Amino acid sequence: MAPRTVWAFNFAGWLLFAGSAVASIISTLRAGDTVGLIASVLFLLACLVFLVPFWIHRPPKERR
Repeated sequence: MAPRTVWAFNFAGWLLFAGSAVASIISTLRAGDTVGLIASVLFLLACLVFLVPFWIHRPPKERR
């Protein structure tokens, strides 16, 4: 696989992780679970911390 394709799959995985963190935040807000909310917010922040350098160092698109 091309480096950009591998990067795209990894990036999609991180976006899914971040999306699940957002869903968890919504769920814990509705349930009134403070500890779960804190854990979900920290998980979302961790996903964003990993996404920033991942996005900055993405491989260039291949020219055809």
